[in-house]
Amino acid sequence: MTDQQTAPVEQQRPVAVPSPKPHDPQRRQRGPQQQRQPQGIDLSVVIPLYNEEASLRELHQQLRQALGRMNMRYEILFIDDGSTDRSFNVLRDLKRNDRHMHVVRFRRNYGKSAALAVGFDKAQGPIIITMDADLQDDPAEIPALRRKLEEGYDLVSGWKRVRHDPLSKTIPSRFFNAVVRRLSGIPIHDFNCGLKAYRRDVVKHLRVYGELHRFLPVLAHWEGFRVTEHPVQHRPRKYGKTKFGLTRFWKGFLDLLTVLFTTRYLRRPLHLFGFWGLVTAFVGSVIVVWLAFEKIFFGASLSNRPLFLGGVLLLIVGIQFVSIGLIGEMISRSQAASDEYQIRDFLK
Repeated sequence: MTDQQTAPVEQQRPVAVPSPKPHDPQRRQRGPQQQRQPQGIDLSVVIPLYNEEASLRELHQQLRQALGRMNMRYEILFIDDGSTDRSFNVLRDLKRNDRHMHVVRFRRNYGKSAALAVGFDKAQGPIIITMDADLQDDPAEIPALRRKLEEGYDLVSGWKRVRHDPLSKTIPSRFFNAVVRRLSGIPIHDFNCGLKAYRRDVVKHLRVYGELHRFLPVLAHWEGFRVTEHPVQHRPRKYGKTKFGLTRFWKGFLDLLTVLFTTRYLRRPLHLFGFWGLVTAFVGSVIVVWLAFEKIFFGASLSNRPLFLGGVLLLIVGIQFVSIGLIGEMISRSQAASDEYQIRDFLK
């Protein structure tokens, strides 16, 4: 009796669910929808900018020409770091005719590190290129940087071997790069070059804040990624003026100390402060013990001995260094809150 009931059902199945025919209007509607679905991105270009309205249209044209020849699916992300000129208006006009382009605008000027951090977060491609918006970085260098990544590297930093900048900028920059190269142990000639190529894994592991964008190769190297450099063309500035200032030097060296500390001693701050604390406390203890020996056995006066005050001071400083190291150990156990940046607009 069961077989008799199921047989008619099986016979009705082809009739109840007919397959769509080529002339079915629903099928013709699904085709275009499937073609409009977004495809994956092969390459992302992140460009932070601040008051660069004069160069944006020319830069956009050069980017489209360079990326169009690469036969890759790409996106261009402009991060407007709170520009006070018409930069965002220009980007909005360009966005209307370019589906590959996305624009993020901050409510105020946060700095280049913040712009890169947001750009890295929104980039979708497995390869990410960063460059400046002042036309000094040549988009035609992007294919060469990508090929260098294919040799097995995780980060390729551009090297402006021939620079077209005034001496007030080139000489301090060479000195700064030499110091960073010496202290970090990474043989790169131009740490601050804006033209770089990253694998996606690199930018997702790096935490960029403050002014640490100058030291991304150092941060990546100490995270275990393979870092190298590649000579790139550097062009004279065509529009506007440089954002370079004297404050960049002392900020840069302070940030270098931050990088060295966070990369080498972030998880073991006591190894740094404790070592120098023990050395200082030991020297101070030797001075105090020796002067106490002279006071007890030879009746020497300590009131007119600056060395005694120096020994006590070294002893106190040594104890403070060890205490700072212990406090750092406790802080390193806690989880630091991530930086938040107020985004005003995001044209996607």
